[in-house]
Amino acid sequence: MAKKGRVFVRGLTSETYGLGHFRKAQLAVERVRDDSVVVDDAKVGHSGDSEMSRTWWRIGPGDEDFLTQTLQVHFVELPPQSSNHGHGHQNEAAFYILEGAGYEIHDDKRYDWKAGDLAFVHTDSVHRHFNPYDEKAVALVIKAKCTWMFMGLIQQGRSGPIEREDEFGPREDWSAIWTEGVLERKKIVTPEDTTWELTPLGNVRHLLNKERTDLRQFSVDIFELAIPAGSRSGKHWKMADEVDYVLEGEGYSLHWEVQEEIAEKYYARIAKEPTRHEVKKGDTLYVPQNTVVQHFANDGSPLRLLASQNRIFKYLGYDNVHYFEDAPEYTSELSAVGAQA
Repeated sequence: MAKKGRVFVRGLTSETYGLGHFRKAQLAVERVRDDSVVVDDAKVGHSGDSEMSRTWWRIGPGDEDFLTQTLQVHFVELPPQSSNHGHGHQNEAAFYILEGAGYEIHDDKRYDWKAGDLAFVHTDSVHRHFNPYDEKAVALVIKAKCTWMFMGLIQQGRSGPIEREDEFGPREDWSAIWTEGVLERKKIVTPEDTTWELTPLGNVRHLLNKERTDLRQFSVDIFELAIPAGSRSGKHWKMADEVDYVLEGEGYSLHWEVQEEIAEKYYARIAKEPTRHEVKKGDTLYVPQNTVVQHFANDGSPLRLLASQNRIFKYLGYDNVHYFEDAPEYTSELSAVGAQA
């Protein structure tokens, strides 16, 4: 990172109209990353860390080998009785608390959190993270920062005077251009705020999606998926790529590549054989765009995943998931209901 600086947005350049070589290169990259992978140690082009706090990146746009820039994933660790530096940026961020407890100061307001909670840094927020307790706090941070960067929403930095102040008028309230009613939306989601639901995918707990209009986050969707030992998720096809963090257990994921056939219209051709990706607690699993996927829990080891996607896919017309096979538990429940009818 030191030689080239931090990459905020990765370019896409080609001398040909067809871009299939980019897809081939992406699909060839290892999709599972563990704690041995630190793609950015936050020493260049970052402003958040204090002398005690620590930030390290698992997935980002500057990575070699490159996976994605629809989502960025990093960790923040706050030792006991510590905080990081405050700063502000236009992009949102979602913090899933893996360990410990603490609180945020966002725009001069306090928001407390604990392990299992999802805390939001909202758009255009000045924020700082605190751990006043005797145990360390660790968060997994998921954000779609490049979406903002692509659209030119690049303002960020630490608090301080503006440049060329004599050329500008008095302060105006920035929130005048925010979505109406957003100031009343929640910024912390706790396990008590959500319920588990049996779906074709499996047992799912939705933390954040576009249907949750009471939450102050617009750019990512996040849910937990729990797969019983020896079982599997539904086999499904979707356009959005996804980053899954393994919260618990061991297992593997099968991915079937989808090739486009451009004839009189678009057709999908699904690979006859999948690739297999072994995962364990603490790993991140990347699922590329336009992939058929199915997750499996090992015998004797329930598998629990924290899944995240960039919500912009849903606004581009890809808001459906197609199931080739439902999760066994969902099929069993439907059969039981049918037998009772």
